Amino acid sequence: MGGFHAEATIDRPVAEVWAVLTDWSGIGRWMAGIDEVRAEGPTAAGTTLTFRSRGKDRTSTLLEVVDGTSVTLRSTQGGVTADYRYVLSPEPSPAGGDAGTRATLDAECTATGLFRPLQGIIARAMAKADGGQMDALKALVESS
Repeated sequence: MGGFHAEATIDRPVAEVWAVLTDWSGIGRWMAGIDEVRAEGPTAAGTTLTFRSRGKDRTSTLLEVVDGTSVTLRSTQGGVTADYRYVLSPEPSPAGGDAGTRATLDAECTATGLFRPLQGIIARAMAKADGGQMDALKALVESS
């Protein structure tokens, strides 16, 4: 397995960060390269998200949702499976007080078959493309 970890402390309460994190139609405001996302149901395990990026549609499934705290998205293409787990937890605010949020992203990549030798390269590409998500989420939430 390969992957990456990213985190940020956001100067807003967990509920406010959760609302932006799970606003699927607005995810392109903080997730680079995403033009549009459609959710085929509520924010619950089993719901499919369709991401439109660079003229192509890709899907993810909400693998696990702990309302207000964490969500795991799973995408599979060919022999590559990527799990992105977002976790929000209360944290003292960087500006002082108790209204901050620690936002973390742990991404894991598993490659099988012909893709197995490329797993490290795929994981590095994921980190390069998505490693700034928590900083982008922070900037968006704090600017609202």
